[in-house]
Amino acid sequence: MLSREDLEKIKNIVREFFQKTALDIDVDFLPEKEGVLPIQIKTEEPQILIGEGGQTLSDIQRLLKIILRRKIETNFYIDLDINDYKKRKIEYLKELAKNTADEVALTKQEKQLPAMTAYERRVVHLELAERQDITTESIGQEPEIRLVIKPRP
Repeated sequence: MLSREDLEKIKNIVREFFQKTALDIDVDFLPEKEGVLPIQIKTEEPQILIGEGGQTLSDIQRLLKIILRRKIETNFYIDLDINDYKKRKIEYLKELAKNTADEVALTKQEKQLPAMTAYERRVVHLELAERQDITTESIGQEPEIRLVIKPRP
């Protein structure tokens, strides 16, 4: 749990970081949950900060984490989201997982999903974990690890 003092330091550092981008940005800090501090960014130009496939967003989050860890001794994580990009991406991945699993269960033919990050694969694995009619498996090598959905024998 972050102290009030640490939380204020984090807020100041994050706001200063985004002020230097010269973009019009609103920063909102949501309540900390289980050692994770959600940070919501709203901007008129989200693609600049999100990048292709969310890569720039991931890089910004990693950079902020490094900067904050040098200033804050308490162990914590940040979850940076820009214009609800991650939220929409998770919803999309869950829907893709369900639809693909339904297709696999119906046709009894395995299907490969496109290459995904570890976080994205985890979302799909967790979404389908309770299903008894299919199994999921990650195959391949970084950065081209794919998730395979297979019918259960």
